[in-house]
Amino acid sequence: MSDPICPLCLRPIPPDVPQSRHHLIPRLKGGKGAPTILMHHICHREIHASLTEAELARDFNTPEALRAHPRLAKFAAWVARRPPGFRSKVPGGMRKR
Repeated sequence: MSDPICPLCLRPIPPDVPQSRHHLIPRLKGGKGAPTILMHHICHREIHASLTEAELARDFNTPEALRAHPRLAKFAAWVARRPPGFRSKVPGGMRKR
């Protein structure tokens, strides 16, 4: 069985690398029980460092929309050149809700 693919950076997610589930519609904005996607933890942190919960719920609730966001597209292109287990601290914290 092959490893799942991260919907942001399109790299494989081996079982031994940090990973997390992203709610396509944030739980705080009515997404409890809504679909989630498995992704690299570093990619998930970049999403929440780049966008507010309201922006995620309103405009960026699909993998395609996330990949189209300018900052996330730049990040995805950068991290795609790193190995699947690459870890780095994301500058700045989570955006305000």
